[in-house]
Amino acid sequence: MKTIFRTCLALAICFLCYICVMSVMTPINFESTRADREAAVIKNLVDLRTAEVEFRAQNGRYMADLDSLILFLRTGEKKEVVKEGALTDKQLESGLTEQKAVKMIEKAQKTGNWREVEANGLQGFKRDTISTPLLQALYKGEYDAKSIENILTIPYSNGKRYEAVVNDNYSTSQGIHVPLVEVRAHYNTWLGDQDDQERVNLIDREEKLGHYPGLRFGDILEPNNNAGNWE
Repeated sequence: MKTIFRTCLALAICFLCYICVMSVMTPINFESTRADREAAVIKNLVDLRTAEVEFRAQNGRYMADLDSLILFLRTGEKKEVVKEGALTDKQLESGLTEQKAVKMIEKAQKTGNWREVEANGLQGFKRDTISTPLLQALYKGEYDAKSIENILTIPYSNGKRYEAVVNDNYSTSQGIHVPLVEVRAHYNTWLGDQDDQERVNLIDREEKLGHYPGLRFGDILEPNNNAGNWE
């Protein structure tokens, strides 16, 4: 009987030790996993923000349909100015500007008379506008037409996508129209396979502070320069 009692006592002590260890290690492991996954989620959000900002620059609004945003990236182009040469301090002090210099060169190209260009020392000055495919211009070869679609999927979410919403009706107190966008990934999507209680506690804590319980950039209620809530 004593042997049975001692065995049960030893098992109980082992179980209590296990519970104590897990009570300490569970939140530590949860936070470690959260930190690792955040980096991947943020990377996609940054790339999506780059795409949304470029879409607005070319179209005057943001895009809520992320499939259409990917099509824009695959087929669009970005105009960029290739610069050769720079105006010296002496040229600037004389009243010469880049705009004036470009006009002088354009005039010389049309007329074949380069005397004014030479007189102003603009022989090595050149400004050309070229069109570059968006994927190359924005991401410098990191993505191709196939892989760019990967930025739509939230890492560690079992295929779930980022949620994008826009507000095209916002106006400032001065009556200035400002399009707004918000792209987000809830904690439940990329921490859904982690400890339930730790995740619930995290969400509850963020909501009580008035924060979005996850990662996002932008805000459809007020302009914030498309800042990410991790910044």
